Amino acid sequence: MIQIENMENSRKIKLGITIGDINGISPEIILKAFESTMTKGLFIPIIYGSAKHIVKVNQLLDRKEFKYQRIRNPNEAIDNQVYILDCLNEDYFELEVGVPTKQAGKLAFDALERATYDLKKGEIDGIVTCPINKDTIQQKDFNFPGHTEYFTSQFDAKESLMFMVSEKLRVGVVTGHIPLEKVKESITKELIAKKLDLMLDSLRSDFGIYKPKIAVLGLNPHAGENGLLGEEEGKTITPVIDKYKQKGELVFGPFPADGFFASSSYQHYDAVLAMYHDQGLAPFKIIAFGEGINFTAGLKIVRTSPDHGTAYDIAGKDIASPSSLLNAIFLALNVITQRKENEFNTANQIDKDLIRKKIGNKFSK
Repeated sequence: MIQIENMENSRKIKLGITIGDINGISPEIILKAFESTMTKGLFIPIIYGSAKHIVKVNQLLDRKEFKYQRIRNPNEAIDNQVYILDCLNEDYFELEVGVPTKQAGKLAFDALERATYDLKKGEIDGIVTCPINKDTIQQKDFNFPGHTEYFTSQFDAKESLMFMVSEKLRVGVVTGHIPLEKVKESITKELIAKKLDLMLDSLRSDFGIYKPKIAVLGLNPHAGENGLLGEEEGKTITPVIDKYKQKGELVFGPFPADGFFASSSYQHYDAVLAMYHDQGLAPFKIIAFGEGINFTAGLKIVRTSPDHGTAYDIAGKDIASPSSLLNAIFLALNVITQRKENEFNTANQIDKDLIRKKIGNKFSK
């Protein structure tokens, strides 16, 4: 529970959780997350989705009764119980567990759209998005590669940073959801600088690291081997790093990605900037899979997500772990708390003790 004292309109944090793909593991991990004593009393959770479908999944898994209250608007959520805001804009449809369907995709979008609307109005303080199927969710109002691009557009940001976060490692990417063949032409000095700025600012404002140390990876094998295996390091990446060093920032590299992760060199840095999606996310998921979080840095709102997908292959089998979802919730609460501290510039105006006591400083220094 976070409360802001001596401020107008003070209230507990309200966190929206979007249902994602109802035929994947999202309903199961939501049910398990809110069975956990770790979430009780921390915040007011509002699940954007379909109460009928969530109850149906609970019955299929033969779990104990799921207690919740159905609401129509976030202002009806006033205490620490679990709320469901129904976003089913058409007639009820049957679950097809483990199967991607257009109906599930439409529900995923309707939940996302409503939660985003409430986020814009300030009726919720942050959002945790459960995994979507990037194909079935596509429609006129969602023509994006994923959540990151959607929120970047919705909140009118020129750039954002896909920032993968765990207790062991933080990784951001210069290029995100684009084909590999387009990576080389997309990497420019200007783009690297924008992503470094977003990473530095987020580490300071969201994680409380006031002198962050960042490692930048090369693009080519062996970081180009002095031009033998590619010239991008010398012509594009190194000049940017040098510019930031001249400004007094602790930015180092470019490092060969394979040796950097194999030698655990990432442990000596607050974050790593990778050049493309799989260069950063493949090692991240090996090191932190099941515990990691996808955080969209650089936005005025707080959005996190589990680091996994819909996992159709294990949906309905009662074996999906809620750990990544729980960590996504905790990180969202930590970042909201940190931003409130920054805004009011004094720690004693925020009662953060319960969150820090329960979940510790898992993602901050």
